[in-house]
Amino acid sequence: MAVTPQTNTTLEAIAQALLEHDNYVICGHVSPDGDCLGSQLALAAALRQCGKQVACVLARNEPIDGTLAFLPGADSLVPAAHYDGPCDGFVAVDVPTPERLGDGAALQARASFTVTVDHHAVPKAMSRLSYTDPDAASTTMLIWELARLMGCDRDRIIATCAYTGLMTDTGRFQHQNADARAFAAGAEMVAAGADPAAIARNFYQNRSRASVALEALAIDHMAFSPDGRAVMSWLSLDDFARCGAVKSDAEPLIDVLRSVRGVEVACMLREQAGEVRGSLRAKGDADVAAIARAFGGGGHTAAAGFTFCGTLAEAISALAARLGIEEPCLPAEASL
Repeated sequence: MAVTPQTNTTLEAIAQALLEHDNYVICGHVSPDGDCLGSQLALAAALRQCGKQVACVLARNEPIDGTLAFLPGADSLVPAAHYDGPCDGFVAVDVPTPERLGDGAALQARASFTVTVDHHAVPKAMSRLSYTDPDAASTTMLIWELARLMGCDRDRIIATCAYTGLMTDTGRFQHQNADARAFAAGAEMVAAGADPAAIARNFYQNRSRASVALEALAIDHMAFSPDGRAVMSWLSLDDFARCGAVKSDAEPLIDVLRSVRGVEVACMLREQAGEVRGSLRAKGDADVAAIARAFGGGGHTAAAGFTFCGTLAEAISALAARLGIEEPCLPAEASL
């Protein structure tokens, strides 16, 4: 693995330490994706096999993406703000900074033992024991190995959660991070009981009608750079209301933009109350994490995100300038 500034231990040491404590809270990042929830639920199942008491909490009091509701244990997730049980040990997965823990940061602060397992590189550790491997295609790959080191039976439940994270973070094994190591881990998970067809069907073939309606609007709002290498689109709060959609309905749309021939960088902006959430994807050698960092966000070279504090029109203008898009489509009530 690549050496990262926040890594201060090994997975072997984390496995041993986890076996020495009893009560755990596991938290991921705000707006959890398949890798985040898969990591939480896979680790929770492994720890319970070892006789530990475990609670998986959500960084914000928001519903999870409906396409991930099939994950074993998803119905037991509790908003961190509502959790009042024991928290001797706090494990952060797929999240590198306290800010991204949302309401979970308060639980981390009161835990006597803290751990981070992740694949997002940042300058410093936020936990007593921290292990980050940016070369891992998903955090669930690291949890899969951690479960082995803990001596767990990596059964169908753990394999299903781990494979879901790997499948989603590699874009169905299509992204640049789908290397030999990722395929080998995926094969192990399938051999242990993960059903690739069922998992893909639940996640990729389970969209709401509202999501499809949002896609039509996102396509209508698309704007390209003169050379066609960059594309952006946006969705307003009015768009969501018109379609009867929720934010998870917009999750697949960044990949629709990315799929356009000739596009190397895609940006999807989604208006929220008082801010705008941006998602970035890349093909080839483009580094969208650098773009995200310019707006206070972060992520991986090929997939990153950020939150823009301002209006939707301001966000569109700022991202268009960054991507070289000269005439972006704007909300009807706005102008540059």
